[in-house]
Amino acid sequence: MTAIRFHHVSLSVADLTTQEAWYGNALGLVHVDERLEMPEAGVRTVVLSDAAGLRVEFVERPGSSPAAPADPFAATAVQTFTHLALQVPDLDAAFARLTGECGAAPVSPPAPGVTMGMRYAYIADPEGNLLELIEVS
Repeated sequence: MTAIRFHHVSLSVADLTTQEAWYGNALGLVHVDERLEMPEAGVRTVVLSDAAGLRVEFVERPGSSPAAPADPFAATAVQTFTHLALQVPDLDAAFARLTGECGAAPVSPPAPGVTMGMRYAYIADPEGNLLELIEVS
């Protein structure tokens, strides 16, 4: 068997246009790898990536309902993917920029992780999807 590599993660969103713009500005996901509209299913999708290879698919389906966990641990009450974890070079700077300039909701401020030299924080995108920011020194 050949080596398995991560390809992308998919988020169900209420407003594809708004989320595409936010992730482009906030995380640099500006390359459109794929765009698809399936009117018969009521679905629109876009796969965005950055220069380093991070790839996220956004899927919009009218009538979908948001999952709104109170905190990162409450998200684990449903058996599904709970958050997108992103490694950042400077956790404090990324947290400040994303929660300030980009308007992400702070969920959990920067704190030491369990692994030596690791720190983490949680934020929520405009629709409440959890993002974990991780700094490894």
